[in-house]
Amino acid sequence: MAGDRTSQAALYTMYAPKMLGTCLWYAKNKEEAEEILQDGFILVFRFIHQFSGKGSFEGWIRKIMVNAALQKHRKNNPLMMVSPLGRSIIEIPEFPDILEKLASKDLLKMVQNLPPAYRIVFTLHVLEGMKHREIAQLLGISEGTSKSNLYDARNLLKKALTISKTVIIR
Repeated sequence: MAGDRTSQAALYTMYAPKMLGTCLWYAKNKEEAEEILQDGFILVFRFIHQFSGKGSFEGWIRKIMVNAALQKHRKNNPLMMVSPLGRSIIEIPEFPDILEKLASKDLLKMVQNLPPAYRIVFTLHVLEGMKHREIAQLLGISEGTSKSNLYDARNLLKKALTISKTVIIR
C-alpha cells in the first residue's frame, strides 16, 4: 500500500474522522488537531509495512496518532513541570444531571483549555488508561510530576465544571 494513492485515500477516508476525535483530545484547538492528524497519517503511510497484524489495525493507527500528538507537543511545548496550583481540594456539590446537560464538545473544550502538560497527562491517564509510571517514562518526567499534573488538571476541570453548572442551571 505504500505509495498507492488510491489505497491511501481509502484508508484516510475510513479512519480520519475517528482519529481526528483522538487528536482533538491532545490539541489546543481543531486546527492543531488537523495538523496532528496529517502528521499521523504520513507516519501511518510510511510505516504501514510494519503493522504485524497482531491487535487491531485501528488501535495501531490510534497509537501512531497519539505519538504524533506527543511529538508535536515536545517540539512546540517542551513538557516541563507546571507550577503547582496548590493542594486545596475543591468541593463541588452533587448535580447528577450536569453531565447529561454538558455536551461532549463542552468537555472537550475544557480539556483543550488545560495547560499542555496537564492536558497530555490527563488524556494519557484517563483516555488511554496509562499508569503514571508509563506516562513518566513516555514523557521523560517523574511519576510524581505525572501525578501532580493529573491532580491539578482534575482541579482545573472541576473549576470549569462549577462555572458550567452555574451557566447551565440558571
